[in-house]
Amino acid sequence: MTALLILPLLVPFALPALARRALDRLAPVAALWAVTASAVALAGCSLAALGAFFLSGLLTLPFFAALGELVRPLHTASEGFVLPLAALSVGGLAVCAWTIVRSVLRQARAFRAARTEAGRGPAAGDLCVVDSPCPDAYALPGRPHRIVVTTGMLRSLDGAEREALFAHERAHNRGGHHFFLAAAELAAHCHPALRRVRDVVRLAVERAADEAAASAVGDRRLTARAIARAALAGQGGGVQRPVFVPGAASGPVPQRVEALLAPRGRRRAGTWAAVLLVACAGLSCVASATGMVDFHHRVEVAQGEAER
Repeated sequence: MTALLILPLLVPFALPALARRALDRLAPVAALWAVTASAVALAGCSLAALGAFFLSGLLTLPFFAALGELVRPLHTASEGFVLPLAALSVGGLAVCAWTIVRSVLRQARAFRAARTEAGRGPAAGDLCVVDSPCPDAYALPGRPHRIVVTTGMLRSLDGAEREALFAHERAHNRGGHHFFLAAAELAAHCHPALRRVRDVVRLAVERAADEAAASAVGDRRLTARAIARAALAGQGGGVQRPVFVPGAASGPVPQRVEALLAPRGRRRAGTWAAVLLVACAGLSCVASATGMVDFHHRVEVAQGEAER
């Protein structure tokens, strides 16, 4: 059981490199789904493994075994490692819970502030204009979805570039990209290796919106120019917003511009990248599920049910 449950804690370290390769080789939307789903699956499996280690260590102690109505304390093949692993698991779960709660509260406050700020300015359909000299633009989820742009950003772009920028932000809201960013943020708090995957998901979100904007305006060079000028204009800082709210100047802009200007036929086949992502998630899920089944069986034995 111990070896099986250690595997879900090790597999996530392979995900950042695989995620970057998948984004290079897959269409942005496909890469976004594959990377985010893999990160969420690996985060869940790592939490399940930590929980199983914690319960295993707890039930080896006679007092807690009696509370759990076990006939005898839980027996494992590697008893010398159970209590240290359980102690480490308690620490890991506590840190995870604390950082998630703190992040959720902080992001909730930032989201309320962003919605309040957007509500103060004039609106035309889904477009809200905030009076600020600081150039910024972002897609704000909610009911209804909003595209927020500052007067500083409007002055930095010409008419055609503004349309490309608005198409980019509408693509974020239409694609539900805030859900992917929120999922990646939560996964990053569940395992340290998944923090680097969060950046890949953010880049995939921006790449997907870039492609959608280029299709909407029918000009990839115009879209690349709008993204580059918006990023240059917004270098002085933007409006404070939650991490799950995508902005036009987010991510490595030179890489995004290069992707927009690259010939469409240059994308290489990326089937194997998706297969490796699915394989990592599947391996972690199978290992954690098998370990949990083995743990449940040992609890039944300790309860005396297996001998009946």
